[in-house]
Amino acid sequence: MNTKVLRIAAALATATVAVGALAGCSGGTAGGDSTGDAASGTYTWWDPYPQHAEDSDWAKRVQDCGTEAGVTIQRTAYDTTALTNQALLSAQDGTSPDVILIDNPAVSTLADTGMLSTTEELGLDTSKIDENLLAAGVLDGKTYGIPIGANTLALYYNADVLSAAGVDPSSVTDWASLDAALAKVAAAGKKGITFSGINTEEGSFQFLPWFWGAGADLTDLSSPEAVEAVTLWKNWLDKGYAPNSVITNSQNTVWEEFLTGDFGFAENGTWQVNSAAKAPFKTGVIELPAKDGGAAPAPTGGEFIVAPVQKDTARYETTRKIIECMTTPEGFVDTANTFAYYIPPTEEGQKQLLTEHPDLKTWVSAVQAAKGRTSDNLGTKYPLISEQLWTAVQNVLSGAQSPEQALDAAQTAAKSATSK
Repeated sequence: MNTKVLRIAAALATATVAVGALAGCSGGTAGGDSTGDAASGTYTWWDPYPQHAEDSDWAKRVQDCGTEAGVTIQRTAYDTTALTNQALLSAQDGTSPDVILIDNPAVSTLADTGMLSTTEELGLDTSKIDENLLAAGVLDGKTYGIPIGANTLALYYNADVLSAAGVDPSSVTDWASLDAALAKVAAAGKKGITFSGINTEEGSFQFLPWFWGAGADLTDLSSPEAVEAVTLWKNWLDKGYAPNSVITNSQNTVWEEFLTGDFGFAENGTWQVNSAAKAPFKTGVIELPAKDGGAAPAPTGGEFIVAPVQKDTARYETTRKIIECMTTPEGFVDTANTFAYYIPPTEEGQKQLLTEHPDLKTWVSAVQAAKGRTSDNLGTKYPLISEQLWTAVQNVLSGAQSPEQALDAAQTAAKSATSK
């Protein structure tokens, strides 16, 4: 068995760990033939949007980019987790599609197997893509795709609850001011904040803004800064600012709790913008605060458009045209409008989006401050580290271990797992 096949087999064993953190990104599973027909001008495209049928605006956009490139696109949609597995299997079988839209933490997983072409090999210009967003597709100094947009986390608030408690949301600029706001909300008889601390990738996803906002680094889970971050969450439970349900909350559950109208704040993502607008109370959103002020880096969600390696290298020219069609400033805004919650990954695209939707200003700022989970060249190490992180958070929130004990154990386990 050659090295590439071994890497693919290893990747298949762990592919489900770092995907599926975001609500609203995918639904059921649809299948289809994975091979394109060059002779008939057919190119294959896989994406994680089975909820968008062939008569949807999204599917029409994909076909329009094929038409512009002079070919027909054969689109297949999979559930997010299934897509990663199918991509790895197709590389093993030699049946990879021409284009894949893949959840950004999985880019490193696919790239590490050698199944993806680099943007340099394809002749794609990434110079205008925001560096913090592009970083999720970088492994060992090479870039393996382009983000079609990004979503991230912020703090939604119930304006009625905050007003009754005498809290000005603009005053929440650091951890101390957030704690003060939560105390006022609790004193007014409401619940302060809800979030997702579940023992899955969603738990890590929601904890990372506080972890990074304290100045902690994923290469050292037991640092004093990491202890400060998990202590912040634990204190919220101990003071009654957050309910015990956060220990098992998914992000969907967090949102359901927030919509009851009983909470001052809820940590959730860009994908809830439309739901927030329809809530039976007035809502608003602020960026997640870092410990000492300013916006905390929140993890980026969203997909990258990548091109698997093909035996017939003549296909790459058309593949490049399809990708370029999807990643123009106008294309980024079209994606944002189609999905309602994707922020363009370029300054030009963000400005154009804000011209149409000025109410998304906070989300644009949050995305500009965001950080990829696999950034800092963590690549395929990230899922292993993340699992230890969410385990530590669970142990602290449940009272099974102190912050120091839980994070020391997490660091030891993460170091062992990533050194193999």
